[in-house]
Amino acid sequence: MNRQATAGLFCELYWGESLAEAWSFGPEQPQVLAAPDEKAPLPLYGFTLPQEPFLLAERTERGYRVFVPPNVKLERSTRGDAFHGVPESQLERREGRVSVELPEGSTLRLTEGELHLTLQHSVAKDREKPSRLKLLVRVAVGSALFLFLPLGFLLGGPDPDQLQKINSRGLEAAKEKELARRKALGVDTPLRPLSDAEKKQKPDGGTPAPVPGGFSVQ
Repeated sequence: MNRQATAGLFCELYWGESLAEAWSFGPEQPQVLAAPDEKAPLPLYGFTLPQEPFLLAERTERGYRVFVPPNVKLERSTRGDAFHGVPESQLERREGRVSVELPEGSTLRLTEGELHLTLQHSVAKDREKPSRLKLLVRVAVGSALFLFLPLGFLLGGPDPDQLQKINSRGLEAAKEKELARRKALGVDTPLRPLSDAEKKQKPDGGTPAPVPGGFSVQ
């Protein structure tokens, strides 16, 4: 099977050197349309587009043809090399539009101002196996941890008698600290409970004193 027949298109938008957005389009999409609109397949802001939506790329028998907006600087990188300008001889001009082929293993960079839009092939089939392998590894590691961590705790955990001794020492230390606090406050001597005779005694209201009739409190 032709490798390029299963290739999609991967796009990244950079502001300076910072990645702002990324999009991936599968091979079942024959065209990629861009517009400064969140509802567009590729919501592209900051680029001068002659019409909206703008046909950014379309599939061909050899992969993709990319249509270049009028005010961008076009560069290409091959196999991870530095970006360089695309020769005029490799550009196709038809009906006022400029386009260029996107060969496999190459990356196109469209620059306008501080914005850089890069486009390259994205082969979903090649990325599927590593993703599944990583998923299987994660599941295996998670299962091993789930099974062996409780067993390790039982085998290597603290002895129950030792835990009881630690708790007892903690309670004794708490009692000693409370006694020291009560002694500092002068309330360390327990109160004597009232006897039955003391409980039956009536409260002392004091000695009555005669008060003159004209006495008043201001």
